[in-house]
Amino acid sequence: MSRSSTLPVVAIDGPAASGKSSTARSVAEQLGLLHVDSGALYRTATWLAVRQGLSEPAAIVAALDQAGITLVPQGAGLEVRLGGVTVEPAIRDDAVTARVSEVAAMPAVRAWVDRQLRDAIARAGGGVMDGRDIGTVVFPDARLKVFLTATPGARAERRLRQVDRGGDPAEVAAEAERLAERDRLDAGRAVAPLRQAPDARVLDTTGLGFAEQVAQIVAWAREAGLSAD
Repeated sequence: MSRSSTLPVVAIDGPAASGKSSTARSVAEQLGLLHVDSGALYRTATWLAVRQGLSEPAAIVAALDQAGITLVPQGAGLEVRLGGVTVEPAIRDDAVTARVSEVAAMPAVRAWVDRQLRDAIARAGGGVMDGRDIGTVVFPDARLKVFLTATPGARAERRLRQVDRGGDPAEVAAEAERLAERDRLDAGRAVAPLRQAPDARVLDTTGLGFAEQVAQIVAWAREAGLSAD
């Protein structure tokens, strides 16, 4: 039995705009566990690549090793800091967003991030983590794996509502088409493709409210004994 299987780990995977991070954060708060956002580390790697003009995987990993990156508890989650200073909101800007998929597809970068994620969970004694390959690659022995999904149309409506642009049917349809194409690319990529772990519990949130989907995952976690209570 691997070390990860002895820890209270909830792995939440799913396609883009499925609400993984917000759901995972709320689940972690209700269970009294730590929330770890894997995407923040990929964005940090991309931010360094953009900032230093790097494109080779080995150079990006070397920059990460030299940067003094730490994961610091902040509320119910972990904040990425460089030299003691938070990298938010810099890692969320458009230049980073434009390259994050490219950088995150690099095996060497993924291996570096996976090590940080496993170390963070080990130090915390467990937690809730979201991504696209948490239950299949990062924590294949997680005691609860959830595959969070919804139709492209539902995900498009939610994404546009977040930026107050949810009322135009044509815009929703265009966003749904973009998400469907992103699903296809994520599922077909060679490195850590988006896929459902065989033992994951599928939660289709198309017809669910946010509180309902959180409550369902919390119930599954408590059934599995995954709670700090």
